[in-house]
Amino acid sequence: MSQETQVAPVATNTPFEYNENLTLSVGVSDMEKAIEWYGDVLGLELVYKLEQHGWCEMSTATKHVTIGLGQTEEVKPGSTTPTFGVVDIEESRKHLESKDVRFDGDTYEIEGMVKLCMFYDPDGNSYMLAQSLTTEIPS
Repeated sequence: MSQETQVAPVATNTPFEYNENLTLSVGVSDMEKAIEWYGDVLGLELVYKLEQHGWCEMSTATKHVTIGLGQTEEVKPGSTTPTFGVVDIEESRKHLESKDVRFDGDTYEIEGMVKLCMFYDPDGNSYMLAQSLTTEIPS
């Protein structure tokens, strides 16, 4: 007996262009133990690791969705940050600012790799926008 999976419809009336990627950013206290746990327990695979930034991404079974693990001194359970991939971060940010969305500082760049900015919903939940500056996966 085959079971058909229902898929949520894709938003088509967006005010700026997304690039189909979604990263769920999770703070971890020990990067190596976290990589091992997400691999062994959830079956995720390491896509890349940037030791100097305390960051890595693990692939999931869902197309275009990764789990980003960020090394942090103090882990705050429940503080996952969904990160929306966008085509033009400046255009996307301007749109959100026109809607009085609160941002946490300026847009910043990890040189040659990605531009990022963090914003908040009305309840204070954090989200990020990310514009990829490369088509290559870091090694």
